[in-house]
Amino acid sequence: MKVGLLECDDVVGRFQEIEGGYREMFAALLPGFDFRYYDAHRGQLPSSPGECDAWICTGSKYSVYDGTPWIANLAAFIRSLGEKRFVGICFGHQMLAHAMGGEVAKAKQGWGVGVLDVEVLRKEPWMDPPLQHLRIQHMHQDQVQRLPEKSLLLGKSVHCEVAMFRVGETMLGIEGHPEFTVAYGSALIRARQEQIGETESRRALDSLKGKTDSPTVGRWIERFLKA
Repeated sequence: MKVGLLECDDVVGRFQEIEGGYREMFAALLPGFDFRYYDAHRGQLPSSPGECDAWICTGSKYSVYDGTPWIANLAAFIRSLGEKRFVGICFGHQMLAHAMGGEVAKAKQGWGVGVLDVEVLRKEPWMDPPLQHLRIQHMHQDQVQRLPEKSLLLGKSVHCEVAMFRVGETMLGIEGHPEFTVAYGSALIRARQEQIGETESRRALDSLKGKTDSPTVGRWIERFLKA
């Protein structure tokens, strides 16, 4: 199965001690797919949705409401997908809401960072094995404030009211980062400590020491894309 990875940021080389980037992290999370890569933030988008069997949109340091041409073009591409399966992660999750008519803004409660607990509100057939709560890494200060039409809320957390949602039957948004490694998450928190705040950064770093449900979420994404 060929999956197009819509990359929305530069990750490779951001931290000297960490090799690889989104391509390597998603390949490790979803080893059963043949990936094709698109630098969406540089204006490189597919000529048609049919270039791949399904699509994943990555995280980003940018905001979906920045108003830059590449974001508008990416939104238009997402709207053009028809029945193609799509999964958005963090920025990609927000991009899905933005593209389909929802609203995204900076969270009044500040950064969502580190491993956070998400309550699963509805069990879907692709959520196998099922979980009532899942713990995955987060790194965001924007979040979905209003869902698009024909959406279904699937998960929420204390920090984030829209932690996971589905648009129709073929599009899924997940605010957290199941693809993040501990090393990358830790480096990112340390790099943003001044913005996040020392106390919250320390809590987030401590949270990375525990087990997460990223492998299970990876299986969910695989099943969703293959459904």
